[in-house]
Amino acid sequence: MKHGLTQAVEACFAYTRDLAQRHPQRITATLAALLVGGTGGAFAVASFAPDASDFPVRTVVEAVQALPAAPLDMALPEQALRLYRSEVTRSTDTADSLLKRLGVFDPAASAFLRANPQVQQQLLGRAGRNVTAEVNELQGLTALTARWSPLDDGTFKRLSVTKDGADFKAQLETLPLVATTRLASGVIQTSLFAATDDAHLPDSIGVQMAEIFSGDIDFHRALRKGDRFSVVYETLEGDGEPLRSGRVLSAEFVNAGKAHQAMWFRDPTAAVAGTTKGSYYTLAGESLRRAFLASPLEFSRISSGFSMRFHPILQTWKAHLGVDYAATTGTPVRTVADGVVDFAGVQNGFGNVVMVKHRNNQTTVYAHLSRINVKKGQNVSQGQNIGAVGSTGWATGPHLHFEFRVNGVHHDPLTIARQSESVPVTAALKPQFDQAAMGVRAQLAAAAQLRPSSAE
Repeated sequence: MKHGLTQAVEACFAYTRDLAQRHPQRITATLAALLVGGTGGAFAVASFAPDASDFPVRTVVEAVQALPAAPLDMALPEQALRLYRSEVTRSTDTADSLLKRLGVFDPAASAFLRANPQVQQQLLGRAGRNVTAEVNELQGLTALTARWSPLDDGTFKRLSVTKDGADFKAQLETLPLVATTRLASGVIQTSLFAATDDAHLPDSIGVQMAEIFSGDIDFHRALRKGDRFSVVYETLEGDGEPLRSGRVLSAEFVNAGKAHQAMWFRDPTAAVAGTTKGSYYTLAGESLRRAFLASPLEFSRISSGFSMRFHPILQTWKAHLGVDYAATTGTPVRTVADGVVDFAGVQNGFGNVVMVKHRNNQTTVYAHLSRINVKKGQNVSQGQNIGAVGSTGWATGPHLHFEFRVNGVHHDPLTIARQSESVPVTAALKPQFDQAAMGVRAQLAAAAQLRPSSAE
């Protein structure tokens, strides 16, 4: 190889010498251009090189040993096909109808579900329970799992049906729920619940927000189009599946341009011992729990406010000394503050009525009830159920007539609720509270950055 390269170099020099002898002037001009232009000279010199095809070519051939081929059944092991499908149970479900919706066609599995007492008592005919089925390639049932949370005690139930050889077996377990945090935001276009629906929030979260801010915002009369909210809340999960909504952890509601913020807080040291309950506070540490709730119903449309009105039965203008809440018959009614039942029975146009006496000669009245759940002289606490909405007495339809009296004089209940006192965080807890509030501000800022949903 070295000898061939030497011959090629000698041939190149001989060719160049011969060219210089035949064209001396052309070579002189080329060297001058090389000294002046640099790159152009490089191109000129390269053009004088011999053709690469003149160089000798050597071909090397070597034998390659092929690797042994693995058997096909070893390279691609057989995989069993498994299909999964989830459904929510209905009150009308039978074993056959439930399995059909899950894509299962298995007579043996259907017979087991019909005969097993745990499945009969806990699953069939029970609405709202999450069910997942594992099905093989022949649409036979391999496993069925149902999950639900019947009580607000931090646990959930899991019913498992699994194939054991040619038979099936069932097992019912009680397991702890796991709380996860979610963020959402929304814009009011028509109503609070329309906005929470559009933001894919559970109704209970909307109700909690209305309760939290009820002392500052009249959700019955003061909502405006364009009001917005951000909320951080808990979702309680079982085996990674959301089973129920938890508590609102923090929220911001902007009503008529004014921002209202709230956060859930409890004494961290006492909470470990389970000796105290938490409460909602502003981010400055003022309690949002008032001495009086803003409404005796969780959330409802006000049909007649505290004002003059045309009486629908007496057909005359008359002062309306309370607030009417339109609601369906049977809607629970709660007392707005701690007190003692002063009257529980029938009274003229009020029909079934409950009167609760509070401190400082304050009395609340709940009229037109369909039923009464308390007795005279009974102690009641804020939020306790005392009856249900009805249309007894002088009523044109089901609603609750609610009054607030101080020394026998009627006052607007909504004004009283907003003016009732609140208790701030204690000085000892203020450092822990302020630290928690910093985290809440960051969470609410993140929730506000989400694209707000709006309900048209």
